[in-house]
Amino acid sequence: MPGSSSGSRGKDLTALFSCSTTMNVGAVGDLRRIKNAIGVARKVLEHTTHTLLAGESATKFAESMGFINEDLSTDASCALHSDWLAWNCQPNYWRNVIPDASKYCGPYKPPSILKRDGSTYKETGDSYGHDTIGMVVIHKMGNIAAGTSTNGIKFKIPGRIGDSPIPGSGAYADDTAGAAAATGDGDILMRFLPSYQAVEYMRRGKDPTTACQKVILRIQKYFPNFFGAVVCANVTGSYGNPLPCGLTGQQVHNSQCPGGEAMSVLVVNYMCILYLTKQLFLFLAPGAACNKLSTFTQFHFMVYNPLKSEPTEEKVDCI
Repeated sequence: MPGSSSGSRGKDLTALFSCSTTMNVGAVGDLRRIKNAIGVARKVLEHTTHTLLAGESATKFAESMGFINEDLSTDASCALHSDWLAWNCQPNYWRNVIPDASKYCGPYKPPSILKRDGSTYKETGDSYGHDTIGMVVIHKMGNIAAGTSTNGIKFKIPGRIGDSPIPGSGAYADDTAGAAAATGDGDILMRFLPSYQAVEYMRRGKDPTTACQKVILRIQKYFPNFFGAVVCANVTGSYGNPLPCGLTGQQVHNSQCPGGEAMSVLVVNYMCILYLTKQLFLFLAPGAACNKLSTFTQFHFMVYNPLKSEPTEEKVDCI
């Protein structure tokens, strides 16, 4: 199972599936005991007029669509949760509660007098970990799809939903401009709709790299220490400037969008951008950007080039 969100015992997932041709989106949040979250998100798109289903009701929907209800815990996630309890539930995402969340486990309750600390953000960098899969797919006919899937950050408060299932935050696609996907601290990212903003920058003529950088700089203004990155691809012929580097864990699957268009989907540990024809690859290139932290100086992603036998490994230096 990707990741281990130990605060909620690693049993909930979120995902989003977006198709640019129709601008339809399907998403799930706080999905419990269902492994294929992105598949359920797609069923929301295909079989309902809703955008986002969450919690136990999302699980019941998934079961009605034929998905298997199963325990998502692993030996590793159970051990991690036990260690977390032994460390007095450190780290966690509580604040302004009693007992002191920086020293003790809960249950927590609000104090009689709320202490204003002047901040709503605690830098976590990458050390607490999360596994987000982000995808941008460009069809040979120019149609674009984007998607994300994650189980969120470790040690999160049960019920927390991050940016991945939020349209325009986790991912966004518009076949008149391009598509983008984001990863990082979803609690910050969703406040800025970075994927939507990146696509709008490309619509206004910015190349993918510049669009991604402008999104990061916009968030930096308010949260200079946030952890996050964005990948962008457009359909106008502009070029980004990625460089080759190392990455781990890739697998290519075949899929279809509503309407029957065939697509190849490359799943990786970070983010990916896919080009499905030689013609598109010759004049399209991705862009990416990330916020530089002491523990996060480069962002890695992958590009699928039909002219090569394997995906190309890419990186950008954070700004």
